[in-house]
Amino acid sequence: MFKVEDLDETRAPLLDHLIELRTRVIRALLALAVGFAICLYFADEILGILVWPLKQAFPAGEGQLIFTKLPEVFFVELKVALFAGFMVSFPIIANQLWAFVAPGLYAREKKAFLPFLFATPVLFAAGASLAYFVVMPTAFTFFLGFGGTAGGLDVQALPSAGDYLNLVMQFILAFGLTFLLPVLLLLLHRAGIITRAQMVAARRYVIVGIFIIAAVVTPPDPGSQIILAIPLWLLFEASLLLMRFQEKAVAADKAAREAELAAQQAAE
Repeated sequence: MFKVEDLDETRAPLLDHLIELRTRVIRALLALAVGFAICLYFADEILGILVWPLKQAFPAGEGQLIFTKLPEVFFVELKVALFAGFMVSFPIIANQLWAFVAPGLYAREKKAFLPFLFATPVLFAAGASLAYFVVMPTAFTFFLGFGGTAGGLDVQALPSAGDYLNLVMQFILAFGLTFLLPVLLLLLHRAGIITRAQMVAARRYVIVGIFIIAAVVTPPDPGSQIILAIPLWLLFEASLLLMRFQEKAVAADKAAREAELAAQQAAE
């Protein structure tokens, strides 16, 4: 029969985990606060870096950002500092998350998850770089091409600082997060939720889904959608290849453990 004494004995481990979680969260928030403060000091320089794709799209010596509300630039700099501060402090935040989760994993599980931890920032950076160096200059050039005259009046692009920052963040986050598709698929495969055979059978539907995702997360120009969809398709195919290697490794590990168990039983 369940007793109150048993309940009291089970409280300590739970409280220990909650205290550790609180400590990890506080450290992560402190890292974010420090990164935010540093990036806020350099907010103008960081905004200058983010403006580079738009500058490339405008003819040399032309182009400007405007603000239509008095506090707009102030809030833009706050967003820039928070966005950049999170990027700067992400390694510490990820380390605190791993330090909280790792003690509950077996050595084999830790070894299996480590590649995903290293692959996540690399793939995100690759997607963000593609957006920054290729997609945004191309898309902005496409959008600026609609300027000209209408009814005898000049139609000029005068983007506001707030709208431009939101668009840049949309590009970077959309490309960075969607480039994590292999990590998601391989984790699901590792957990046994999906199999390589199921993904191969659903390839045509996945490809359609990739183009739908590209159309949703990017601005409505075909160039950006295609530039995102093609790398995602290639990453999906690479995930299938990695799943094959993963299945072979799991099968070999299972065979080795069965052989070891059989040898132990024979020795006994």
